Amino acid sequence: MSDLQLTILKVLNSKGAIADTLAEFPDVSYQVVQAAVTSLAAKSMVVFKISEKESFGLTKEGEDIVTNGSHEYRLLNKVIESLEGLKISEVGSIFGKDGKVGQARAFKNGWISKSGDTLVTKTDADHLPEDTTAVQLKEIKSTGTLSTNPKDLAELKKRKLITSTKVISFKIEKGPEFALEIVQLDTDITSDMLQNGSWKTAKFKPYNFNSEGVYPESGALHPLNKVREEFRQIFFSMGFTEMPANQYVESGFWNFDTLFVPQQHPARDLQDTFYLKDPAVAKKPEDDAYWKNVQQVHQDGAYGSIGYRYPWKAEESLKTVLRTHTTAISARMLHELAKNPGPARLFSIDRVFRNEAVDATHLAEFHQIEGVMADYNITLGNLIGFMQSFFENMGVTDLRFKPAYNPYTEPSMEIFAWHNGLGKWVEIGNSGMFRPEMLEAMGLPKDLRVLGWGLSLERPTMIKYKVSNIRELLGHKVSLDFIEANPAARLDEALV
Repeated sequence: MSDLQLTILKVLNSKGAIADTLAEFPDVSYQVVQAAVTSLAAKSMVVFKISEKESFGLTKEGEDIVTNGSHEYRLLNKVIESLEGLKISEVGSIFGKDGKVGQARAFKNGWISKSGDTLVTKTDADHLPEDTTAVQLKEIKSTGTLSTNPKDLAELKKRKLITSTKVISFKIEKGPEFALEIVQLDTDITSDMLQNGSWKTAKFKPYNFNSEGVYPESGALHPLNKVREEFRQIFFSMGFTEMPANQYVESGFWNFDTLFVPQQHPARDLQDTFYLKDPAVAKKPEDDAYWKNVQQVHQDGAYGSIGYRYPWKAEESLKTVLRTHTTAISARMLHELAKNPGPARLFSIDRVFRNEAVDATHLAEFHQIEGVMADYNITLGNLIGFMQSFFENMGVTDLRFKPAYNPYTEPSMEIFAWHNGLGKWVEIGNSGMFRPEMLEAMGLPKDLRVLGWGLSLERPTMIKYKVSNIRELLGHKVSLDFIEANPAARLDEALV
């Protein structure tokens, strides 16, 4: 490094300036030159400007054309050699994969024409046209560029006959502190300098007030966590309490049976749900009366319902599963609420698992936002009103509701919002009023009704941060720069 710096200073001393470091130091990489020049500039010994240009080189195919001629030119020669013309069917066997390229280019240049199934030309061996492609490639090989029309370069790149690289060079001139000797500048005043007085004559490196310093290494919140926290604050502002939702493994009883999902329901198939091998069986609930109530609701009907009329099996209910929804947690909390019934507002935001094929919008593992509100004598109108208030806090005001079916809610509604970007209505959540068969089996009074709704955490996050593929938000394709650089979420403007 110091040898190159001294060489630069000597050249400047003799020539006054260096117009092009690439020409002056052809065997030295621009990174090494840049380091040397930057170091000298920091000492005010030189000033410099950077220039960039594009340089071109030949691919293996381009080198072959320089040696043997272009595909179209070789095809032309072959057609001329064939007195009666060249059969089109023979082109592939003679020239291989280059035959089609040569034929297309020769037609474009007007060198050949087709007569039936034969290629012919009026050109003879004494009046051959110039092999323009080979000539252009020879010029590029010797100079690194092409003096003709820029479109010719684009055409050669399209044919993959040349490659381009960026070439960086520097124009260097003398600086205010120019000298042939490099003086090492001090960067700090030490205690020894203060004691012996050498600081008075020492030369210090100028302080760089534009330097940003070393960026501190630290972690960063994932965009999902940023949006999750914003949702939590919305729930807290509306008087909700967060449910403990860190139990990922559930029994079929809490995940399905308590929610009035029949044991033959497609959602309980292996194709939709992850079942555990170890442990394969969960413990039976301690509340035996509730266990029998759930069995009766399914098998024979109760609380105004005729049930599903099938033989309910305990072993199916005790299978262990990765929970498919956080509503399993809501069921546990409502069962606890039955011990001391009264109004309650609960929410959870956590992971759920479903055996789905992974694509741009689906993962086998995702997050569900769920809210539950219990109160006396509330109706479907209260649910709609509350949904409008809840989503208004997210900046979403234009809502529509569509009747839907859920095993554990009746009535049930899908929630749609107008998406300005897409110009259409998109589904953003699901909601409903929990069925009496579910609530009264727990011991909750008839007039205590429960509203529930849920939505994905990933969808609003993808909309907020303009992510089109969910695999760029979660998984091994996630960019750490994307996680670190994105700001905290604010839902004060409409997500849709």
